Amino acid sequence: MNEKKKARLRRAQKTRSHIREKSAVRLCVHRTPRHIYAQIISANGANVLATASTVEADLRNEITGNVNAASKVGQLIAERAKAAGVTKVAFDRSGFKYHGRVKALADAARENGLEF
Repeated sequence: MNEKKKARLRRAQKTRSHIREKSAVRLCVHRTPRHIYAQIISANGANVLATASTVEADLRNEITGNVNAASKVGQLIAERAKAAGVTKVAFDRSGFKYHGRVKALADAARENGLEF
């Protein structure tokens, strides 16, 4: 594993330990060059309450690796979280910088009713 990925995973582990101490439901984001994924994970970490990604059929038809696609995933995850009864989450960016697609997803989720 290269040094850049090791550093990202170290940052992610540190953030997740803080979220685990608070016993909060978390919005976990993962990005690849082509897609972006979001999950709402329960406070104990055992259950996934809602998911959304650009791999899904309704979002896959468009360009999936840009800010517009990330904001659509943010809207979708917020809607699905509210349907599951979750309104307040801790944002877990998985060690990625809060910039670009990750920021667009977070902003769209906030606009559609999730509280961070």
